[in-house]
Amino acid sequence: MSERTNKITLLGSVSLGTGVMIGAGIFALVGQVAEFAGDFFPLAFLLGAIVAAVSSYSYIRYSSVNPSSGGIAMLLKDAYGPGVAAGSFSLFMYVSMVVAESLLARTFGTYLLRPFGLQDSVILVPMLGVAAIVAAAIVNLIGNTLVERSATVTAVLKIVGIAVLAIAGLIGVASAGDGFLSKSSGDSINIMGILAGTTLCVLAYKGFTTITNQGDDIRNPKRNIARSILISLAICTVLYLLITVTVSSSIGASGAVDARNYALAQAAEPFFGTWGVGITVVIAVVATLSGLLASLYSVSRLYAMLQKIRQAPSLPKSDPQQPMVITAGLAILVTVFLDLSQIASMGVFLYLTMDMAVQWGVIRHLRSKIKARIWLPALTIVLDLAILVPFAILKVQSDLFTVMVAAVVAAAIITAQVIAVRARSARES
Repeated sequence: MSERTNKITLLGSVSLGTGVMIGAGIFALVGQVAEFAGDFFPLAFLLGAIVAAVSSYSYIRYSSVNPSSGGIAMLLKDAYGPGVAAGSFSLFMYVSMVVAESLLARTFGTYLLRPFGLQDSVILVPMLGVAAIVAAAIVNLIGNTLVERSATVTAVLKIVGIAVLAIAGLIGVASAGDGFLSKSSGDSINIMGILAGTTLCVLAYKGFTTITNQGDDIRNPKRNIARSILISLAICTVLYLLITVTVSSSIGASGAVDARNYALAQAAEPFFGTWGVGITVVIAVVATLSGLLASLYSVSRLYAMLQKIRQAPSLPKSDPQQPMVITAGLAILVTVFLDLSQIASMGVFLYLTMDMAVQWGVIRHLRSKIKARIWLPALTIVLDLAILVPFAILKVQSDLFTVMVAAVVAAAIITAQVIAVRARSARES
């Protein structure tokens, strides 16, 4: 079999990208976003798409010039050199991806238990999440081809499934004659809340960054990475807007908040009854499992690259499957010890911090090399700050513990990088 035959196709790459994006983000975050944005939570998802699209420019430009399996890690190394900054921000990205896997895993457990009324179980939800991670890791260990094939099939299933549910729901609202705003609370617009909600929505789109880690594995990467990212973002934006408008019309923002971790299943019940809940659960299970498959593949590739450039630790025994084992193990730990809200918050803090570092690196060090237009990375930094600051303020007021956990994780990563760089310098001198 030729090397080209083994490469991931454009369809496979889009499937992996959408596989990561269409997962926990839309199934688990709707209620959390509604808690911040109120009636305007569909708008928050649209704004999240805009932020992600603008942000993607830097990743696309760099990947077009220097495609690699290390994608973001290589970008940061080129921008900041092989020191503390590059290593820290690369691990910020890696940990945010691991956290995203835990979000997928717990969402899987939550929706699978919804028909039995056990969706809030503090024991069963993480147990099922751990089982999902283990299963996805085993599939990944079998080989790239199986991952691509499964990602393509499941991507089609969940795209069609979500689209059918959303469109059927909208038709149901229209036929009932109540109007799409019948469940509105009538509360005035809260700009700070919408911006904070948009921060969480970014998690539903950030899966596009996993595509940049496929550089060594994708056919014609200089063209197909950019196409994969843009196509994946477009597909997800349309689906998210359809489904959030449906949820808003069915149960409103207050209903989404009450059903916090399983809002889509709750929204299906008024329209379709018990069978609608069942179908939503099936789609959610497929979406989260396929998301785990795609994410574990991409994130383990990133970790392998971080090991190669000595920015991430290795286990004493050398093994080519080590990155997969480490990534799955960390995801299991987060799944066991943190709930969905805590996982989402920590993920977004680390991701947006890393994203701003990427954009500044492009502006300061890489703009000539990758022929980037400065105003787009600069705009991304402004947008990231515009949504992250309100989110941080509101989270400090409502959930200081999670903010402190995120800060401790960030500090631990930076400290470890400082120690590692000093030790490496001592050995080389």
